[in-house]
Amino acid sequence: MGRLVGAVALFLVAVSCAGDRSKSTLDQTDPLDRAVSAMGGQEKLGAIETYVAKGTATHWEPHQSVKPGGEMRLAGDSTFVVTRSFSKGAARTEWVRKMVYPSPREYRFTEIVTPAAGAVEGIDSTALPKRELDGNPPMRSMSGMRLAAAQRELLRTSPNLIWMMKSVPAAVSRHGSAYFYRPGNVEFVVTFDPATGFPARIGTRDADNIEGDSSYDLVLSDWRDVSGVKIAHKQSYELNGREVIRIQIDEAQVNPPVAAAQLEVPAVLRAAAAKPAAGPVPYQWVIRRQFIGTYLDSDAVSFDSDAVSGLKLTDVSPGISQVVGGSHNSLVVEMADHLIVFDAPISEWQSRWTIDAAKAKYPGKPVKYLVQTHHHMDHAGGARTYVAEGATVLVGKGSQAHFQKIFAASHSIDDDTLEEKPRAAQVEEVADRRPLSDGKRTVEVLLVENPHAEGMLIGYVADARLGWVTDLWNAGRDKLGDKPTPGQAALVAAVKRLSSTPERFAGGHGSVAEYAPLAKLAEQPQAAR
Repeated sequence: MGRLVGAVALFLVAVSCAGDRSKSTLDQTDPLDRAVSAMGGQEKLGAIETYVAKGTATHWEPHQSVKPGGEMRLAGDSTFVVTRSFSKGAARTEWVRKMVYPSPREYRFTEIVTPAAGAVEGIDSTALPKRELDGNPPMRSMSGMRLAAAQRELLRTSPNLIWMMKSVPAAVSRHGSAYFYRPGNVEFVVTFDPATGFPARIGTRDADNIEGDSSYDLVLSDWRDVSGVKIAHKQSYELNGREVIRIQIDEAQVNPPVAAAQLEVPAVLRAAAAKPAAGPVPYQWVIRRQFIGTYLDSDAVSFDSDAVSGLKLTDVSPGISQVVGGSHNSLVVEMADHLIVFDAPISEWQSRWTIDAAKAKYPGKPVKYLVQTHHHMDHAGGARTYVAEGATVLVGKGSQAHFQKIFAASHSIDDDTLEEKPRAAQVEEVADRRPLSDGKRTVEVLLVENPHAEGMLIGYVADARLGWVTDLWNAGRDKLGDKPTPGQAALVAAVKRLSSTPERFAGGHGSVAEYAPLAKLAEQPQAAR
């Protein structure tokens, strides 16, 4: 029972173990009992004290595709070693991740997860560019959201999850062939293979900022004996039926010796370490941004009112403000009787903040247009909020059907504004260029051929000589290299089609930068680079 307490503590199992287990309504013909037997029996599963597994993982991201709604993008391949102690409720995972998107690079780092805190050792997905790695800390604490997400997924993949369900019947209910397990503030839906008796799927219902209410399922197969316990050696995560993570266990051990120090967050970090995030954790954002190596390990992402407190409107030109202070930016352009906003990143919370801040700064002027530069989840996750405001959404050629699907999705889990007050979305495609004018100020919206995403748009405010670009060039953030990147080259080529040459660009990441140095770099002969 001591091990159960440790495991329960780690994963926030806030249920009582009190009560006579003999009173459980689960009998020997029940699928849960059959699964326990198939996996080795109650005694064997209950005796698992430590567990070590080595394997490989492949990750895909459906909402970083080149084409809107198109084939998922391969994020990269990884190898890992996970070490767990169930009496301590702790885990250590050593990662080597070879990423291919958004750029080829390799990360080597270790995650330590305990009931109260988490730590990251080495260079992980928050690593700075290679030229700046000297400032990367060797060990730091996890954010509360990353910790909560890691705890949930460790519980989902635990080899004694079914034993825990059997041992805490008060946390289990059954509806047809599915079992609902509620350890604390999470809920798993567990189904079993009727032919073998093994667990087949362990699912959750998650809010996704693009797909809305979503099924996130761990599919288990290839069960092999490890010291008398059956372990699933193939583990596949599916998001609404599409495989996004494929895990292969190459080697597993039950009850090997494990040094206690391996599973401890260093004392110097414990006092200030974040506790597991409570309330509505944006699990899909946390999990999948990590697997493309771009998730910032911070609680200051805009999914709640506390996170958006760091955002601010910065004037970049008369009547033009950039939303900064988070990981993703927007641009607000004042027109005679309305506003134009470029990009709706991350979530409803950030969009709500941006709309409210823009209305306060430019009173009496509603948002008439949202210009969505492209379809990727991190820059489009708050677009539904603008539809709820009555804004017309401008998207690139070939993107309309994708965005109409976003705006029609059910969002009962996160219950956003468009879910509460449904409204028909007005979505218009920009096939080449679209001028937006009030008679004095003209904003040009231009389709750009590029390698990052089909249907990419840039913006240009002609009187301010200010452009807007997202992802192709992170203006004010990334230093220019000895030659332009493919995205930068695509931007320079597109600028030639504008009515005049921009003096500056503001960015969906970063801040504002002069355009001339990039243009000069792109014009240099290849031999001189």
